[in-house]
Amino acid sequence: MTAVSTTSVSWTSETIPIAGVSMQVSRAGAGPPLLLLHHDIGTLDRLPFYDALARRFTVLRPSHPGYDGSQRPDWMRNVRDLAAVYQWLLGELSESRAAASISVAGLGFGGWIAAEMATLAPRAIRRLVLVGAMGLKPERGEIADQALVSYIDYVRLGFADQRAFDRVFGADPTTAQLEKWDLNREMSFRIAWKPYMYSPTLPHLLGGVAAPALVVWGRDDRIVPLECGERYAKALPRARLEVVEGAGHFVDMEKPDQLAKLISDFASQGGT
Repeated sequence: MTAVSTTSVSWTSETIPIAGVSMQVSRAGAGPPLLLLHHDIGTLDRLPFYDALARRFTVLRPSHPGYDGSQRPDWMRNVRDLAAVYQWLLGELSESRAAASISVAGLGFGGWIAAEMATLAPRAIRRLVLVGAMGLKPERGEIADQALVSYIDYVRLGFADQRAFDRVFGADPTTAQLEKWDLNREMSFRIAWKPYMYSPTLPHLLGGVAAPALVVWGRDDRIVPLECGERYAKALPRARLEVVEGAGHFVDMEKPDQLAKLISDFASQGGT
């Protein structure tokens, strides 16, 4: 286990064998467990948003198999496969051994995975948070197709304010970062290409989810239309929608404090 230090929060990393692959899981903090699932562009070692959550929760932050240079499962073909892998992972984590003891928060593509997890085990998640989640087909607009733009333009599209992109990635991202985005995009195409970034079955299964759900959307999300957030909030039996002004798809990077507070207040509530 190796430690990664940030300004005030210490992160550790461990490898857990799941479904024939070695999954990398970072963790930090203390308190109730929170599984945090990252965007399709991957995750970063250090973000203020991660640290803010770790001050309230035991945050478990895995890298999706096949993303960020992690081992790629040759057998994986769709997002529901990935959700099943994460359900398996929860069974291996001591924080989630008690029934319905863990909350799950998904960002963008990770939100789709979280939603699929909740439908696979409707009563196994304490609280569910979906932030700009893919997974549902818009009725009016479209989910931005990253095959039509460069990977750097796709990431920039996710920010309402380009200065926020520059703060997080720099005005000219490193070659290593560009290569990571390219490889992550390749994995997304592998498991979420046909149909692109949505599931035709998911809308029919969300009604069985028992967990209270918080759906968060950036007002200026140009990757996944706000109407998808409205559809999630309507389909999930115990959901509410929060719209964050001045944010695009990557709310966690543009409005980290606001998003961390929304999630913390929601996930800290008693009961189920």
